[in-house]
Amino acid sequence: MNERLSARRGLRLPTAVALIGMLALAACASTPPAPTASLDAAKQAISNAERADASRYAAGELSEARIKLASADAAITERRMDMAERFAEASRAEAELASAKTAAAKANAVNDEMRRSTGTLREEMQRTSGDKP
Repeated sequence: MNERLSARRGLRLPTAVALIGMLALAACASTPPAPTASLDAAKQAISNAERADASRYAAGELSEARIKLASADAAITERRMDMAERFAEASRAEAELASAKTAAAKANAVNDEMRRSTGTLREEMQRTSGDKP
């Protein structure tokens, strides 16, 4: 009887080690790959926003996009790929918002300039037509 108990006890350690090894292997195998496509899209969107001069017209959104991209990189370092994906997508969205706000601000500036030019032309036409009898 004692021999059977000793034999069982002797099997517990190798069984525990094998079980821990399998769990560790399963944990490693379940880590999803880095979201490189999302990171690349976010970097491209930030680059586009910078070229559009978003730092002048939408500095807050551009800054937020950079912060979220840095958070995505940190999440990758921590092997939190799902979180990295979310941060990368949020970064891309912020950068695209910065680009859109920049385009809107530039369009508004052009519209304002056209209104001023039109007003000046009207004044000039009224002066010119008022000079003639």
